[in-house]
Amino acid sequence: MPTGLIMEMARKLGGLSVLGTEVRSQADLALAVRKRLPLTTLQGLTLAGISEQEIDRLVIPDRTRRHRAERRQPLTVEESDRAVRLVRVQTLAEDSFGEKEKANRWLRRPLAELGNESPLSIAQTEAGARVIETILGKIAWGAAA
Repeated sequence: MPTGLIMEMARKLGGLSVLGTEVRSQADLALAVRKRLPLTTLQGLTLAGISEQEIDRLVIPDRTRRHRAERRQPLTVEESDRAVRLVRVQTLAEDSFGEKEKANRWLRRPLAELGNESPLSIAQTEAGARVIETILGKIAWGAAA
């Protein structure tokens, strides 16, 4: 993954002030996930165009999120990983389509190639996210997806 995309993902997750470290590589991002991301990184997902309902379904249930906020606890490693996966797919879609609104519409549109499920739904798992990344790669290169 190009450094520019990784840095954009880190920016969406809150950057240095939220992550507590510079993220310039996949290794930096993996280390941040392992250290557990703060809950405030979820605000970046919202700003990127991911709805609260989608965060609830794909990253952390709202009730658990409120409970963690009360106790000032970070996301778990698994939740951190899901948040990064979501921002990775959203950032790649934005890069492929050239604009946030178009990317976010595409992520929610059911595709026949995906059994009439949306790319965002399929990206719920790492294997599914890789499928979406492959499709986005084809779109970016102008091939029929």
